[in-house]
Amino acid sequence: MSDKLTEIMAHKRMEIAPRMRDVSLAELAELNAALPTPPSFAQALRRTDGQLAVIAEIKRRSPSAGAIATGIAAPDQAVKYRAAGASALSVLTDTKYFGGDLNDLRSVTQLFREQPPAIPCLRKDFMVHPIQVREAREAGASAILIIVRALDDDEISQLHLAAKAAGLDALFEIHNEDELRRAVAHGAGIIGVNNRDLAIFKTDLALSERLIPQFPSGVIAVSESGIATAVDAARARIAGAHAVLVGESLMKAPDTAALLQTLASA
Repeated sequence: MSDKLTEIMAHKRMEIAPRMRDVSLAELAELNAALPTPPSFAQALRRTDGQLAVIAEIKRRSPSAGAIATGIAAPDQAVKYRAAGASALSVLTDTKYFGGDLNDLRSVTQLFREQPPAIPCLRKDFMVHPIQVREAREAGASAILIIVRALDDDEISQLHLAAKAAGLDALFEIHNEDELRRAVAHGAGIIGVNNRDLAIFKTDLALSERLIPQFPSGVIAVSESGIATAVDAARARIAGAHAVLVGESLMKAPDTAALLQTLASA
């Protein structure tokens, strides 16, 4: 694990410690049955019109880029992304490093319920415990993130089982072959290659080009980070990606719709 990721994960474990408690699969299943079914994240990433699915990210800042769009309101950005044709959203809910919070996700999904159509939302955070899965489901998420390099196999299994019980998809994030092997061993149905190395903040699309062709048949492939132009998106598509996750470029784009459509049709 990289030094920066080690720092972030240590802070996340400390942050959630006061609200950690036993969360059973039965509790999550009961919660799932009681709440409206969220739109399918996995289904949204398998577009049938020949275009690349774009997961548009609501991202105010990051450790690598610093301030991006610190004053934006999550619902406003979500409406902009939906109008531009995003297949799904990624909503950052980490406060210290990314300037988001769980209320961002909650406010976006509530808006979609009140003003349909809804598009699926990924809770983008550093997940370590099933209580976060419960929070994600309560806030209206369709999926959670599982960062393979940040977790041991017991934690991955626990989070994946919790997500399934709660009716959520899981995006397994990897950065190398060993992490791919581990994700596959856990039955990952959606795997994303993070092209950014958090150890040195270097972004290299060659990672997606190397790793995605090794994915098992049937796995939904996502290329994350470093997608800013049609050329970038085309490289991901040629490698076999069904979707790209794009944050900084879309947040900064003077014409969000134009860039999103350029990426989708690359």
